[in-house]
Amino acid sequence: MIKQWAWPSDPVSMKVARPLAAFTLTLLVLLLLRHWLFKWLYSRSGGEGRFRYVVLETLRLPSVLWCIAAAVQIALDTSIIPEKYVGRASTAIVAFLIISLTWVLSSASVRALTIHGQRRGVALALSGLARTLIRVFIFTCGALVLLRIYKVNITPVLTALGVGGLAVALALQDTLANFFAGIHILIEEPIALGAFIRLSTGEEGVVTDIGWRTTRLRNGSNNIVVIPNTKITSGILVNYNLPDSRLVAEVPVMVGFDANLEQVSHIAIEETRATTGVLATPEPNIFFNPGPLPTHLQFTLVFTVSEFTRRTPVMSEVRMRIYRRLRAEGVPLPTPHLWQDTKELTTA
Repeated sequence: MIKQWAWPSDPVSMKVARPLAAFTLTLLVLLLLRHWLFKWLYSRSGGEGRFRYVVLETLRLPSVLWCIAAAVQIALDTSIIPEKYVGRASTAIVAFLIISLTWVLSSASVRALTIHGQRRGVALALSGLARTLIRVFIFTCGALVLLRIYKVNITPVLTALGVGGLAVALALQDTLANFFAGIHILIEEPIALGAFIRLSTGEEGVVTDIGWRTTRLRNGSNNIVVIPNTKITSGILVNYNLPDSRLVAEVPVMVGFDANLEQVSHIAIEETRATTGVLATPEPNIFFNPGPLPTHLQFTLVFTVSEFTRRTPVMSEVRMRIYRRLRAEGVPLPTPHLWQDTKELTTA
């Protein structure tokens, strides 16, 4: 005969079985509720890239831990553990919830700020310094709440932090100077992520990150140049994306003395317009400047490209197209012996 299961009648077994059953039942109910709630919220989140979706993704793992913590609390309330130990355990659970909630708020805020920055093109939201400041602020608030729960008098802590902060400030003057320089960069925005800049010391490249201590540039060799923030704020730099990312390029067009000026102008403008990367507005233009020189006639071709990094390849393509067209139509070019004669006269 198969014996039917019965609730244990032994008092010791009852003391163990009751909190265990309460923990198991509570955990199952909470996990089911979590599953249904997340499924419903995901269907209304709007998909990836939305703030609600980011929050849900951040809450996936912590929500499971919160369910476990709630089940443990219910099990403690139904157990025979002395009240003082239950109180300590409950305080520990609350502390765990505060720490995990702080982490969730920090992660969700940083991810949401990054998405907002990518969508709106806000450099402040995309920089590493902004993310660091958000994390520091949220974790500081969480630490203060945690101290209040454990009834720690924060006045001595603040006094110690003040004295220690003074010592740290004296020891880390350069680091703090770079930190505040980074904040200055984010507020004033002399540079921004994606901008091409050149420093007076010669470093140049595209800004890839503005951190709490350094700014990173990607140069033409695809290498990262790390520059202290104080060098950005205290030095002279050229931002090729301000006030507009469009850039004017000038290409000299040299022909022989017997060339037809109108024909050269027509060829140069026509080939420039046909070059990929040359903007239609403002239209390309050509000037007879500096004009007649001892060895040749020279024009200056002016056109616009979308950004600085496009200037060199577009200028190269324009030069090649114009040269091929001049050769194909028989336009006289500067003769080599005249160049040599000029060089000899110059050196003499």
